[in-house]
Amino acid sequence: MRKQYQVEILDDISGKVYIPREASQITKLSKIAFGTQSLDTLIENQPNSRPIISLSKDVAEELKFPNIAIPLHLFIADETLYIGPLVGIFTSGFTPFPIRPIGDRSIFFTKLLSVKKSVGAMAFVFGEQHINWEQGTINGLFFYQNGWKTIEVPFPNVIYDRLPNRKSERVAEHKQIKDRLQSEYLIPWYNPGFFNKLEINDRLIQDDNLAKLLPETHPFVSYSEIERMLSHYGHVFIKPINGSLGLGVHQVIYDKAEGCYYCRFRNQQGENKLQKYNSLERLMKHVFASKNLNRMLVQQGIHLMRIDQRPIDFRIHTNKNNHGDWIVTAIAAKVAGSGSVTTHVKSGGVIRTIAEVFPEIEEQKRVEAKLANAALLLSKALEENMEGIIGEIGFDLGIDRNGNVWLFEANSKPGRSIFKHPELKEFDLLTRKLSLSFAVFLAERAITSPEEVFK
Repeated sequence: MRKQYQVEILDDISGKVYIPREASQITKLSKIAFGTQSLDTLIENQPNSRPIISLSKDVAEELKFPNIAIPLHLFIADETLYIGPLVGIFTSGFTPFPIRPIGDRSIFFTKLLSVKKSVGAMAFVFGEQHINWEQGTINGLFFYQNGWKTIEVPFPNVIYDRLPNRKSERVAEHKQIKDRLQSEYLIPWYNPGFFNKLEINDRLIQDDNLAKLLPETHPFVSYSEIERMLSHYGHVFIKPINGSLGLGVHQVIYDKAEGCYYCRFRNQQGENKLQKYNSLERLMKHVFASKNLNRMLVQQGIHLMRIDQRPIDFRIHTNKNNHGDWIVTAIAAKVAGSGSVTTHVKSGGVIRTIAEVFPEIEEQKRVEAKLANAALLLSKALEENMEGIIGEIGFDLGIDRNGNVWLFEANSKPGRSIFKHPELKEFDLLTRKLSLSFAVFLAERAITSPEEVFK
């Protein structure tokens, strides 16, 4: 565990920094840095052996170091002492209201920033409008003393991408900001981008160990391809390639006995529907009349295990920890609502713990181990096969009637609805802590071994 130190700002000294003796690994330190701001200064050991970092007021002002009581880490490289890390959380959707500056998502960011003391990172939220390119600073939003405050700070050591959706990700200015901060300032940017379902399938299917976890998946090409899959699997799912939250998912079922087709979906009024058609062509033309089928994929239907006659799947969160290793941080079951095509809560789904679904201890352990092993295998594979630095993933996995595990979805910015379950709240805290703990790891790596980060 890296040690953290409280930082104080002193009025009675000038041009000087005191650090704990134990933190001084080399004799000569001539420079101090905070975020991307640095300056030459006199750095000495604490005269009274206190385990604290002391900055003279003029040094703190030049570094733009906020006087916020957060214990921070010390990193040393090339005779420079780095205090931090300073973590920028990039997002959009800001409002002019000081109490809720990021609209409905202000509560999420309040919770995220509330773990900063236990992690030892100074974190803030910002958007494109908060960047001062000429000064190399950001007017960051800090949650401090139970309120939001805007404080000017240097560009951060690392940036955590929390853009809310694909639309915001496609904004040209956001892409330019990301490219510029990474290329010109060498700031690591983690969790960039939403995953594309087809791209994930195409990249993972090359590995035999992963291919067995993947349902047969294709971009929509023709009705005959759907007919082939229906005759083989009995049912298929047609869903948006870049969809999320279960929106736009349709289940198409072929009834061999009657020779007819059923389509289960959720309409725009939020109602679960099941409609019958005498031909696939009629079903497709009626249900998908207003949809661009070129943006849809067709996926093998899986006969999932059920509870009370309702299918269940599982949400598994994985995070990189403060050593840069993947760990499983949460597992929950999701039980489909009555007549629902998905297990999403907004479609009537219900969150359950593994213990609630599997009362026998041995079965709980077997299921958890099976899901955790698959999630860790997939996390490592996605890290190797996708661009950018990934720090967290939310997986939707299913287990079929034969006990086989299947991957339905991998989310680079996983939703947090499972944490509303009272017995999963501790895992909510854990996932938030680790999303910033990974920032500490990444900042240290970028400072001490940049060649490993900027390959």
